[in-house]
Amino acid sequence: MRLSSFAGTDVGLARSGNEDSYLCGRTVFAVADGLGGHQGGEVASAMAVEPLAALDGRAFADARQAAEALTAAIAEANRAILERAREDRTLWGMGTTVTAAAVAADRLLQLAHVGDSRAYLLRGGGPLRQLTEDHTAVAEAVGRGLLTRAQAAVHPQRGVVTRAVGLDPGVRVDTPPPLELAEGDQVLLCSDGLTEVVDEERIAEVLAGQADGDGACRALIAAANDAGGPDNVTVVLLRVGD
Repeated sequence: MRLSSFAGTDVGLARSGNEDSYLCGRTVFAVADGLGGHQGGEVASAMAVEPLAALDGRAFADARQAAEALTAAIAEANRAILERAREDRTLWGMGTTVTAAAVAADRLLQLAHVGDSRAYLLRGGGPLRQLTEDHTAVAEAVGRGLLTRAQAAVHPQRGVVTRAVGLDPGVRVDTPPPLELAEGDQVLLCSDGLTEVVDEERIAEVLAGQADGDGACRALIAAANDAGGPDNVTVVLLRVGD
């Protein structure tokens, strides 16, 4: 299986610094979004990807092994961020989202996820499919039938996360069922700086219309900035096949 990876990040038009971090390795990939409004968001996101980067290139026999390794790496990052915040009170309260992916058994992709960064799949001519669930109060309200997706998209508290790395010693990590990759698949990891202002139809249009992976990343970032660029935006794109 041939797997190509591409990535890009941008500060956006409203922020003075970039609190996002990403990992675009050979077999492990991640996007981390430091919590806006918290001191040290950029520190937390950078610390989150470090243990994940140490997994890059490791051969995972199956998806379960990959899920365990990703979960352990995120737990290690969680402990390190909490310890750093205890040592430096100016960083107290820092945290980050993490959405990570690892290749296992050659054709499987295992995800691990905390927060509201997202993973998507674009397959064939089908619609863009979200592979992760947002850990936000608004998303949970949608799941309970209290809000519609349309209401959630414009809710003023849609960006308030209920789970993040670095805030809770017992952080829970989602590991969705593994994805069996197929020729032509595109998997996108992204921070909410993209999804807050660019709808899924437009994201799919960009991915389907850009033959060049680096060009697709640049086009997604440009779409976010064209929509006002209110936040940092980071994308990691995986493409299967030539």
